[in-house]
Amino acid sequence: MPRILRINTRTKDFKFEELGDYAGLGGRALTSRLINNEVPGDCHPLSASNKLVWAAGVLANSGAANSGRISCGAKSPLTKGIKESNSGGQFAQVLPRLDILAVVFEDKPEADSGFSIVEIYSDKVVFKDASSIVGKDNYEAHEELKKVYGDKAVTALAGPAGEQCLAASTIQFSDPHKNPARSAGRGGMGAVMGSKKVKAVVLDPEASGRGKPADPEKFKAARKRWTDILMGHPVTSEGLPAYGTAILVNIINEAGALPTKNFRYGRFDKVSEISGEKIAEVIESRKGKTKEGCHTGCVIQCSQRYNDKNGDYLTSGFEYETVWGFGANCLISEIDDIATMDRICDEKGIDTIEMGCTMAVAMDGGVLPWGDGKAGIELLKKVGSNDPMGRIIGNGTDFAGQAFGVDRLPTVKGQGLPAYDPRSVKGVGVTYATTPMGGDHTAGYAVATNILKVGGDVDPLSKEGQVELSKNLQIATAAIDALGLCLFVAFAVLDTEDAVQCICDLVSANHGIEFTAEDFIALGVNTLKDELEFNAKAGFNKSDDQLPRFFSEEKLEPHDTIWDYSVEDLQAAKV
Repeated sequence: MPRILRINTRTKDFKFEELGDYAGLGGRALTSRLINNEVPGDCHPLSASNKLVWAAGVLANSGAANSGRISCGAKSPLTKGIKESNSGGQFAQVLPRLDILAVVFEDKPEADSGFSIVEIYSDKVVFKDASSIVGKDNYEAHEELKKVYGDKAVTALAGPAGEQCLAASTIQFSDPHKNPARSAGRGGMGAVMGSKKVKAVVLDPEASGRGKPADPEKFKAARKRWTDILMGHPVTSEGLPAYGTAILVNIINEAGALPTKNFRYGRFDKVSEISGEKIAEVIESRKGKTKEGCHTGCVIQCSQRYNDKNGDYLTSGFEYETVWGFGANCLISEIDDIATMDRICDEKGIDTIEMGCTMAVAMDGGVLPWGDGKAGIELLKKVGSNDPMGRIIGNGTDFAGQAFGVDRLPTVKGQGLPAYDPRSVKGVGVTYATTPMGGDHTAGYAVATNILKVGGDVDPLSKEGQVELSKNLQIATAAIDALGLCLFVAFAVLDTEDAVQCICDLVSANHGIEFTAEDFIALGVNTLKDELEFNAKAGFNKSDDQLPRFFSEEKLEPHDTIWDYSVEDLQAAKV
């Protein structure tokens, strides 16, 4: 039976527990319930009172397509509210093979304690000295771990940014291609890991096997139908595999919603140089890979392998948001510079979206010139070093704004906004403002319906229908995260009549329970209620559910749109 593993990072004690009150939960539902139940809302995110929870989803290790996502939860050092940061990689596939559904890192070592490597087995936890990899960038650290634990070592790393407890730091998970390239990127989860003096976590290299469904025949039928649904939709079977998420660069630019020069404009005049089509062309010319999965069992294959000019591996998971953040938002059009910055972020363990916003703020503050990719590379290299500039940048957009005297700060609840201007994609603007996660597009991806016309058609420029759209998507997304499914399955789910029922059949057959569409909705609603309840205890109120004032005061070309929602308007988006 799956268990919860609790690890005290101060005493180095551990205990395995039955799920108890957390039975029936997984992924984001489990992390958010546990944080709400067990972490004081008013605690400091880097204190011993905070907990770091990693949870595989309800469908983890089942063999269902795209069910290998991991949820990382804690009180966020960046937003000061609850956080679930979601990642691919192999961790959520292997953890259940140890009969472990979730790991909870508790307490905090003394300040002068060294960092540890934590080995997790089905019956024990072993702490080892991490001095050999402390201070190393993530790729080098992972290579050192592979020498000890084998070429296919499944690891999680806090990079140099996490060691310094910087508020925009990530946790980097190893992927099927033996790289630490998958990020639990948003909200500073790496800082919480660093505060607990955990440099790396390694799962038992001997772990193997796949879970056995309670009803094998029913599960087999549901799994086949689920794969057919994903492979039958043009976004998940054609667009994303061909161009990755960067397929959106041209689409969002054409829609007039590609934030340019720190959210001043909706279109970038050099967009062709950073488009998904351009990236695919470069990848193919250098014998990289235009499609690969971020975890075993992924059938969408939206990741890629981007090589440098010499044909050597540079980066993967080269996402639309990263291309936008270091590209249009900073007026940088050299795609190799943007790819290099993506790699640096993976090396240092720092969120690319937050860094894209932060770098634009640095440019607004005169710290480096607009459009200078080489200067951006040198700035990012300072993160995790002893240079105070690295600490300023690594603590995110609001922190950098204070340091550089800039008041144009595109953040909500302290977190930098992603790659869609809310004035011209108003549904996602509602999500930015109202999700408990802070400025986050994945929490309710209204771009699907506003721009891509998936699951219906709600005019992105109109105020009508956006609040209801965002609310429904936030509920569905929370449920998808709880199940451990990749968010991108939502494109096919929204357009396929029996998709939700198919998901319910997978859960029912896998666990030998009756799981209905009503249960699916309740899973999402209850997760959001936990998160909103925690944030209320942390001191948030409805006045925090709003975008920065400049979105309401400045019209965005080419549609001359503004953000025109009041705080009261937005409250209807909450469960």
